[in-house]
Amino acid sequence: MLGRVVPLLLVVGGFVFGLFAPATFTGAPFFAAAPLVAAPFASSRVTAGVGGLAAAGESLLQVIRGRLPTEPFLIELTTVLTVAALAVLINLLIRRGDRRLASVQNVAAVAQSAVLPVPAERIGGLDVAAQYEAAEADAFIGGDLYAVQDTPYGVRMVLGDVRGKGLGAVEAVSVVIGAFREAAEQEPTVEGVAQRLERALAREGLRRRALDAFEGFTTAVLAEIPRGAAELRLVNRGHTEPLLLERDGRLRVLTPGEHALPLGMGELGAWPDRAEIIDFPPGATLLLYTDGLSEARDARGRFYDPVARLSGRVFPHPRALLTTLTDEVRRYTGGATTDDMALLAVRRPEDPDPGTTDPAGATEASVTTGATATTGATVTTSTSGTTGTTGPPGATVEADTPGAADPGGASEPITPRESSDNN
Repeated sequence: MLGRVVPLLLVVGGFVFGLFAPATFTGAPFFAAAPLVAAPFASSRVTAGVGGLAAAGESLLQVIRGRLPTEPFLIELTTVLTVAALAVLINLLIRRGDRRLASVQNVAAVAQSAVLPVPAERIGGLDVAAQYEAAEADAFIGGDLYAVQDTPYGVRMVLGDVRGKGLGAVEAVSVVIGAFREAAEQEPTVEGVAQRLERALAREGLRRRALDAFEGFTTAVLAEIPRGAAELRLVNRGHTEPLLLERDGRLRVLTPGEHALPLGMGELGAWPDRAEIIDFPPGATLLLYTDGLSEARDARGRFYDPVARLSGRVFPHPRALLTTLTDEVRRYTGGATTDDMALLAVRRPEDPDPGTTDPAGATEASVTTGATATTGATVTTSTSGTTGTTGPPGATVEADTPGAADPGGASEPITPRESSDNN
């Protein structure tokens, strides 16, 4: 629309100006500008048509003013026709560039679907949603990564952020995702998966033989949700702390008990990964995200705080949660984000899994009650109304009763217990 209306207004304006202006003035600049304005927006045919209309307007104006076929008229007409021809050439070059850009975008979209495919909405009985927002305009993939996979050991997932940007970061993403896909199916523990990713990045770094040619490290969170257990296992390798949104609106920050170096930095120190076990009751949602969310800034330079924003809120599905986050960040930053943002949300449905019923027929679900236990004991509640504790003998557990006061929406950092499977 803009490529047609504005050029027509210029042609009409040039004709009116030349018709009523003194004889020493001319409307040729208006006629010459019309095809140039049409070139970036309209098709080649429309641009050429605007140029022909401008030349016809110039000729008609000179006939009315009685200057045909004087030398000034021929000079002005030649100028309009020359500029029109240049406008058509510019239009052809722009259209050619647009086709190349569309081809590159198609390739990028295919690359994204291959490296970061959109996970299914239901994996291993869990509700899943993922979102990727690139900071660069028209970019489809950058240095953030995520993957979710149903394995013989349960649903496993990874979300991470590669150091740097550009093609080097994309190459590192492909290495991490490829290694995760294979290790998730083969390694019996999530700690083993983390070690496989570590070795994969080390091999790639040696193969490149140049540090600048390969992004050196990746912060990542690996999670495993075993089948038939209302819990999840986390390994945090230097990444932003995940969030656990419970069905009553409470939000908990999953702070690691022991901080570890990012993937790819094993040469600076070696120690075994230790998975931490967190209660994951029905209706709860695990949110993994990169620093593109927590480091988004508004016009005053203030950071977006997902903990404060999400506390006390309930979302019916992970997709609703991620849609809300992306919309809020876009409004908060005014659309001017400086870093890629990857989001991954996994929710355990409210309905109990049929495979978790006990011999008496009572369905059990591990629930987060806000209990304090110095030994890391957990509390389980069954539908038959009995309450029991698990943990070493002598553990002290203080459980909140249904009528206990609990500040709704308050976020509580969690230091999860370590997996007993670790060496």
